Amino acid sequence: MEILKKTAILLLLIFPVTVSAQNGNLLQQAFTKSYAYETAGKYDSAIVLIKGAYKADSYPCNLRLGWLYYLAGKQTESVSHYRVAAQLMPAAVEPLWGLVNPLAALEKWTDVEKNYAAILQLDPKNATANYRLGLIFYYRKDYVTAKKYFDVSLNLYPFDYDSVLMSAWTNYFLGKTSEARALFSNALLLKPGDSSAAEGLSLIK
Repeated sequence: MEILKKTAILLLLIFPVTVSAQNGNLLQQAFTKSYAYETAGKYDSAIVLIKGAYKADSYPCNLRLGWLYYLAGKQTESVSHYRVAAQLMPAAVEPLWGLVNPLAALEKWTDVEKNYAAILQLDPKNATANYRLGLIFYYRKDYVTAKKYFDVSLNLYPFDYDSVLMSAWTNYFLGKTSEARALFSNALLLKPGDSSAAEGLSLIK
């Protein structure tokens, strides 16, 4: 009887590990095959594989589904899974960057803006997020706010064409002609003959 009890306890200890290992293998196989389907453009088949091993609390599953649904053109589902991933890993910018694609495809520009702001809360000096927020405010003709974001991007990458050119135009519209002239000139160093930079210089001269 004592032997049976010990055997039962041993099985209880081993069984969860076995189940966990099986689930891990299933997930590994699903991911491996899903990459092959993705390469072949068979996004729905890849989604079926991941959903077959899906767990709601799995960050990798939700992140992967967010990407695959985006590729499949199912943007609402993509947003949903990226948001779950972001909730599961609140310190990660990875799912927030993923969210940009389906939100933009859905033309939810207010949500895109909020998403960039959320990225900057986690990574304040992210050059790309600062630059893109700068663009949003530039096209709204809110040049003061645009400059705030472009300045961060420009200070991080002082010789990046996009940051230099957009900072030049922003300074021009703010009446800061000296700064604009220097930046337009730098833009021409980066792209000799650039029509936008040349136009800006001609307006100042």
